[in-house]
Amino acid sequence: MSVINIDGMSFFVSGRLIKIGAIKDEYWLETDQLNEPEQVIEHIKKNRNKIDIFTFTQKPLDAEPRYSYYMEWDNVAALPIETFEHWWTKQVNDKTRNMTRKAQKKGVEVRIVPFDNTLVEGIAGIYNETPVRQGRPFWHYGKDIEEIRKENSTFLERSDFLGAYCNEELIGFIKLVYVGRVAGMMQILSKIKDRDKAPNNALVAKAVEVCADKGIKYLTYARFVYGKKEIDPLAEFKRHNGFQRINIPKYYIPLTLKGTIGLRFRLHQDFDEFLPQNLILYLRDIRAKWYKKKLESTHAELKRV
Repeated sequence: MSVINIDGMSFFVSGRLIKIGAIKDEYWLETDQLNEPEQVIEHIKKNRNKIDIFTFTQKPLDAEPRYSYYMEWDNVAALPIETFEHWWTKQVNDKTRNMTRKAQKKGVEVRIVPFDNTLVEGIAGIYNETPVRQGRPFWHYGKDIEEIRKENSTFLERSDFLGAYCNEELIGFIKLVYVGRVAGMMQILSKIKDRDKAPNNALVAKAVEVCADKGIKYLTYARFVYGKKEIDPLAEFKRHNGFQRINIPKYYIPLTLKGTIGLRFRLHQDFDEFLPQNLILYLRDIRAKWYKKKLESTHAELKRV
């Protein structure tokens, strides 16, 4: 994926055969730059940039299609916020409540923290704990302090960082970004070695409390499901914490002949969209085992040195 700039607007461009462009950080923008998508489309065409298909998604919770372009359904994980007490008693089950209590018993404390050197160094410790997460290479592993500081410094004027601490060690964090009366979790990540302390449950509970205090109406947590990955521990974690799947329209507009042909033959889709779910799960399992074996081999080599 690369980023191109067109007269002050930045676009993510992905794909090899078919170049698909989307407005950079579209999800997190306060102002909807696509109230009039025709202007953006014409702007891209005039600048003759190599984007074959332009795509955009309606804002989270804006579920009614508003445009006549070719559309597919995307989804978002959204938690309606009333009060913390309502979430605690009505929206989560006993297992989630027990996990949150477990975090407290294990000495986990979650608080709002400033974005400073101490936090950045703590985030670096989480990023660099392991090169593999969820059976694939972890894209944040190996980044230096300045890169981590830059990546996490976006939208600071309307963000909160929540840190989960145990014995004053940062073991997990959430970055909340506020977009109107919706708060989105840009990141939630914790150390694998501390999973037995349930830091992610404690972090979500604190995020609900913060949002309720601010009058936020919805807390979002990326997609509820990804592609055909319906059976997934992360989706179950979201469901247990009260998040619901809300479908939202995602539009695809071909800008070139290649884009028109690509859209007709569904080349804008990820490759795994064409595979049966059972095969996808099998291949992911093989991939996870391969990376685990590779990691163990690397560790063994380092010990011999």
